[in-house]
Amino acid sequence: MVDFETFQEFIDEIIQTFPEEFFRELHGGVFARAHAKLHPDARSGDLYIMGEYCVTPHLGRFIVIYYGSFARVHASLDEQSLKAALRKVLLHEFRHHLESLAGEHDLEVEDAIQIARYKGRAQEQNGGGRTSEG
Repeated sequence: MVDFETFQEFIDEIIQTFPEEFFRELHGGVFARAHAKLHPDARSGDLYIMGEYCVTPHLGRFIVIYYGSFARVHASLDEQSLKAALRKVLLHEFRHHLESLAGEHDLEVEDAIQIARYKGRAQEQNGGGRTSEG
């Protein structure tokens, strides 16, 4: 895995290829945080948040990418594969931003469906979902 500074450089390199319209009203821009962020629905410490689109009253709209999450999930990737994974996450977060500006929520729904599927798989693996009538 590349170091944090190189990771930030990759982010800058990738977002420079995005159209200017993507950045409309993205007041806080895009930045990396060094730590990993575990998803609150993680069942076995195996579901990390790679990036987040945030809207706050005081800071406005911004995108955070979690270096630590990438380091845990994609530690074995070469630089080109890491850049491809990072680009995918950045595009995902920019889609959240653009949909938010348009008043749409399609990606939020897709994300919720993915989390529900993850929870269902985790429950099946733990033997959950079965009922016993006594």
